[in-house]
Amino acid sequence: MPPKAPANHPSYGDMIKAAISTLKERSGTSLPALKKYIEGNFNVPDNYNVVLKRVLKSMVSSGKLVKVKASFKLGEALKKAPKAKKPKAKKPAAKKPKKAAKKPAAKKPKAPKKPAAKKPKAKKPKAPKKK
Repeated sequence: MPPKAPANHPSYGDMIKAAISTLKERSGTSLPALKKYIEGNFNVPDNYNVVLKRVLKSMVSSGKLVKVKASFKLGEALKKAPKAKKPKAKKPAAKKPKKAAKKPAAKKPKAPKKPAAKKPKAKKPKAPKKK
């Protein structure tokens, strides 16, 4: 039996994650939308539907995806994965001489506000009623 040729596409998990994060649907990405995105952006074989459904099911059971009705959202495990990169060690910055701190300007005391005097309302004389 000849050795199996490597796939022309990334792993199904990576394709699913890319589809969900790119589409950014509020209520989750549906299976038909996932299929359409994957077919349009990746070179997948004809029988990819079977594998896609199996991978979706396993990702939901492992917590990487959350199933909401008939749609899928990224789970906490996939949301945190990109942030796991280690920052590069930075060289200590050269110390700068400190400048003398400026004194804040003296604040003038505010005069207390006086309540506005209420003006009495002028009453209009009533017109006599006509019969």
